[in-house]
Amino acid sequence: MEGSRRSLFETIDKPALKPLPSTPYEYAEWKKAAVNVDYHMEIDHHYYSAPYQLVREHVDVRLTSTVVEILFKNRRVVLHQRSYEKWKYTTLTEHMPQSHQRYLEWNPSRIMAWAGKNGPNTEKIVSHILENKPHPEQGFRSCLGIIRLGRIYSSERLEAACILALHIKGYSYKSIESILKTKLDQLRIG
Repeated sequence: MEGSRRSLFETIDKPALKPLPSTPYEYAEWKKAAVNVDYHMEIDHHYYSAPYQLVREHVDVRLTSTVVEILFKNRRVVLHQRSYEKWKYTTLTEHMPQSHQRYLEWNPSRIMAWAGKNGPNTEKIVSHILENKPHPEQGFRSCLGIIRLGRIYSSERLEAACILALHIKGYSYKSIESILKTKLDQLRIG
């Protein structure tokens, strides 16, 4: 070709150029993830929710510096603000099954207040359950089940069952229910 680089740019390339985009380019990473049974997936050490109907499904995840976009079968199902807090949860209420949504009126302080009214050992059990779950809703079901046991068997028997559960390190609804069903709470511990 004849001419300098500059003259070729001016005659060929410059007329074909389009204006720069109004927004800067945003870098994005793509990942694959599986939706866990708690309707969350771990992405860069943070848990994001997806609709509970996608439990055990594999999804595509598009990460930018500000958002996490979750796609299922090439359709966007949710867009979360990106969080850099490690091992925390970002959960949208509409992603929860109805059974989990009804627990939203409960919070750890409300459950602890109820447990404290029943007795100090009931409070210790409930406290242990809530402190050892990575996501609050995971402990609420067990704690609310323990509340129900107090109504079925009596608060006195529940407190006695919690004493035994603490002694054997049975920090669960199932342990306390088993103690009450087998009437072990009515035996004297040496």
